[in-house]
Amino acid sequence: MKLKVHDSLFVPLAKWPMLMAGNYRCIRRDDMIPINEAVHANPDKSRAIYDWVWKLCTGLGAADADMVPFEKYAKAVEGLASPSSAARALFGGAEHIERVDCLIHRIARQQGLQSDTLDEIVTLVDERLAKNRAAGSGTQTNDLANM
Repeated sequence: MKLKVHDSLFVPLAKWPMLMAGNYRCIRRDDMIPINEAVHANPDKSRAIYDWVWKLCTGLGAADADMVPFEKYAKAVEGLASPSSAARALFGGAEHIERVDCLIHRIARQQGLQSDTLDEIVTLVDERLAKNRAAGSGTQTNDLANM
């Protein structure tokens, strides 16, 4: 394990724009898509949410130097032909996943900010989790009935 020490406490926030532009945008209502498609199918929309989250992070105290430029991120995801782990978990029936989307959403609201794209992401994840939980509850009930 490598431990990297940074001068800024805000370096971990550099991941937030990446998660919103790619990882969480792999999640669609009825299916999932690869990260590279989530980013490159509509680069303008990807850049818009990336820049919006970047601005949120800098508003919280991160410096531009703490962040990863969109171009560098977009280049890095060109080879990612699989959906994100969050998307795979959701479509695999997970009833709980890490909700960085909700964290960013809540912080943004506290700052008086709103993004339609972020709202859509949160809604899609909420809906899929509710569907998975309902299916999980039904399975448990059926298993008990068959005992």
